[in-house]
Amino acid sequence: MTIHYLPEARTPLTVQPIVTGKDWRTPIIKWIEEGLLPENRWEAARLKTRATRFLMQEHVLYKNGCCGAHVGTRILAHKTLWAGYFWPTMKQDAIRLVGKCERCQKHSFLIRQPAAPLTTMLSPCPFIVGPFPLAAGQRKFLLVAIDYFTKWVEAEPLARITEGEVMKFIWKNIVCRFGIPREIISDNNRQFQRRKIQEWCQGMCIKQRFTTAAHPQANGQVEVTNRILVQGIKRRLERVGGSWVEELTSVLWAYRTTPRGHTGESPFSLVYGTEAIISAELGIPSHRVMIFSKECNETLLRENLDLVEELREKAFLRMQRYKNIMINSYNKRVKSRDFQVGDLVLRRADALKPVGKLDPTWEGPYKITGIIGKGAYDLGNPEGRPLPRPWNVHNLKKYFT
Repeated sequence: MTIHYLPEARTPLTVQPIVTGKDWRTPIIKWIEEGLLPENRWEAARLKTRATRFLMQEHVLYKNGCCGAHVGTRILAHKTLWAGYFWPTMKQDAIRLVGKCERCQKHSFLIRQPAAPLTTMLSPCPFIVGPFPLAAGQRKFLLVAIDYFTKWVEAEPLARITEGEVMKFIWKNIVCRFGIPREIISDNNRQFQRRKIQEWCQGMCIKQRFTTAAHPQANGQVEVTNRILVQGIKRRLERVGGSWVEELTSVLWAYRTTPRGHTGESPFSLVYGTEAIISAELGIPSHRVMIFSKECNETLLRENLDLVEELREKAFLRMQRYKNIMINSYNKRVKSRDFQVGDLVLRRADALKPVGKLDPTWEGPYKITGIIGKGAYDLGNPEGRPLPRPWNVHNLKKYFT
């Protein structure tokens, strides 16, 4: 047997790098990572639609599977197990994966549980109600202020709400009747935030504070008063007809002379030291009407002015007991959500505008740029540009990446 050897290959062996050129994935990657689109608008629209089925993770392009329904962590782990796969930390990995999924975060359920302890306030607070049907003088708005302790309400119908009208209302209905308030709390309407009214309040040594956006619970007393006034106007109009402006005085009178549950006293008695005589006491004379004496009445009124401080002290203690019960009940349900500056958060999508059935329930992400306190935060976009108003933690949740 003869053995023949083949000649050795003369071609040198070299290692060549694999160069990946442009292919169908390139425009999708550029759009997802850099936001670059083709110049042709039709191609750009088509690319946007196509790219919704892809995602980038650690610089790798992935396509969404046709069977993926963005299920919860437990179902995801079980489906993986049923498919024949197993590893020791699969449940924890499923929790981390679902927690970082952008779609799952934006379409998750709204958080109903309180996120911060309840905080009470005592400052007078103006707010705007309306628009109502047009009345004489084109008036369709109602500017209302309430004192949180006495529950006294002042209201003025206006044709338009400007910073000038707000300053005039505060001067005429609050300062000239009750003195200069130490502090005024209002919502975030621009009429309360313009430089002119801020400078005017600074000149009067009035401190301005603003509630957080889209969080009516921060001003619960205002919301309750708003509802009472509107319901009172509606009921009187249904019974006697006429203009809502004409009925406003009667509704305010009824509110001011009715004892409030928080204090046990009427706003009128806490402000003036005595109860007002109402029309029912004239139709069916009450005891104080029947025994009326001018001399005794003047003496009793002076005595009531001396005793009004005790009346207010009792009302204050009763209100504090009521608030403590309410705060303790509320705080038992609190599950704290605290954020630090630089954290990324999602914001409720329905906070400023209604959303559709298939729209995300959360929007963002936004960056925490400042901590105001008591559950209020300043937000900015991911680049750091601030949003115009503070937001309550009730409307926020942490965003995971």
